[in-house]
Amino acid sequence: MIREETIMAKQNIYDNDAFYDNFKSLRDSDINFNDLIETPIITAMMPDLKGKRVLDIGCGMGQHAMQYVKSGARSVVGIDISEKMLAYAKEHNSDEKITYKRMAFEELDSLDEKFDVITSSLAFDYVEDFGKLMKTIYGKLDESEYLVFSMSHPLSTAYDGVYDRYTRTETGKRLYANLHNYGIEGLRHIHWVVDDYEVYHRTVSTLINEIAAAGFVIEECQESKISEELLQKYPDQFDGVIHQPDFIFFRCRK
Repeated sequence: MIREETIMAKQNIYDNDAFYDNFKSLRDSDINFNDLIETPIITAMMPDLKGKRVLDIGCGMGQHAMQYVKSGARSVVGIDISEKMLAYAKEHNSDEKITYKRMAFEELDSLDEKFDVITSSLAFDYVEDFGKLMKTIYGKLDESEYLVFSMSHPLSTAYDGVYDRYTRTETGKRLYANLHNYGIEGLRHIHWVVDDYEVYHRTVSTLINEIAAAGFVIEECQESKISEELLQKYPDQFDGVIHQPDFIFFRCRK
């Protein structure tokens, strides 16, 4: 069984057929950044979830929501604006303790409940007002509870498509990352699978300051990293991680 509530929201890139199909093919592969790099780090940063009420913002295909239930969460609310992602979540990652809702970041205030843990995996790159989001999340948490999230690293979101992300050897090996316009914050329009893919770029200091301004204490911060074993086994996929972290992670407490 799965409970479903729908709140109409803005469209996003994951409802584009070409983008969704590409994303799904990446997630279906055994060798992907989400499963091998992002998930182990954010999982290690989570507090004990036994008996907790969890909100998963940008729940996507529901893998994390199901993981939280298996870790003992009392209930999980997963929100996302993509119909395609939620359809997959309801089909493949359903549980009586999970409620999926179609909802945008801007609609979080419409939730009339509070949570013990609020989490998000690689979704906050799409929010226009990060500071406002942090304040809204702060108000949705019970006292002394946790926000744990990952997002694309500012060194990654700085990419504006003007130059290649990496300088490479003639054989294609990445020598170093190219950094351009890091200090210019705001909306980036780039080509990734489809034209005019949009993310918001912010510096590391902006992220830290807006988290703190919302009232949170940052207990832990991590950047994506890769084991020597994976690097040796899959250099073509992962050797860029040693030059530029793709993700940044925060564990914050109210």
